[in-house]
Amino acid sequence: MPDSLGYRMKFAVVAPSTNTSVQPEYDDMRPRGVTNHFARISIPDTKVDSDDSFMVMLNNIRSATDDAVDVATSMDPGAVIMGMSAETFWDGADGADKMLNRLKERTGRPVYMGSHACDAAIQALGGAKRISIITPYMPAGDNQVRKFFEDSGYEVVALKGLRCPSPMMIAHESPHTLKRAVEEVDDPSVDAIIQCGTNLAFGKVAAAAEFWLEKPVIAINVATYWYALRQSGIDDKIDGYGSLLLDH
Repeated sequence: MPDSLGYRMKFAVVAPSTNTSVQPEYDDMRPRGVTNHFARISIPDTKVDSDDSFMVMLNNIRSATDDAVDVATSMDPGAVIMGMSAETFWDGADGADKMLNRLKERTGRPVYMGSHACDAAIQALGGAKRISIITPYMPAGDNQVRKFFEDSGYEVVALKGLRCPSPMMIAHESPHTLKRAVEEVDDPSVDAIIQCGTNLAFGKVAAAAEFWLEKPVIAINVATYWYALRQSGIDDKIDGYGSLLLDH
């Protein structure tokens, strides 16, 4: 017998404990018969004001990820979604592939990550080659995101790192701040704008920006959840989060 509520799919979602954006955004995009079950990567809300302190935060996430993944899989999900961002881009395309393969082996299930999902979303929305990127990171994180996309064949025209002061405070960035970031990285030569950092509540900002700019504006939470749904054979169209979920 299938799960009474998640009779089409049970997603285990692994996200940092400081992240307050990915869960409400995923739940807002959740189709009928699909359930999201969150396991938290336990980390402190450390101050981030430099590359060194950014790496302290990242290493906190790394050291606690496997335990959270193990907890997540105890409810026998159909797939695992990594509701985290920076680590999925680390060491470029090769590093992302290695992380994905390691997690697949550990869980014995399909695993979906933001890095691969953003690449798939770009292709679904027309295969842009010149992109701009928005992140909440310090330069150390920005460089890794840039490397992933350049390894994947994209030209990164501009990159805006918001340098958020702690992992929790990423979620406090206002829609107007995010709108201004889009305006800063946009250019007539840019084919698409990509946002990384799962604790930025960017889904609906991206949908509005996509409408006005008439080009793809891809939020990582939307791309990752879309990718997980479509790879799981769930084709429901979801309104309010842009053309990716509505038309693809």
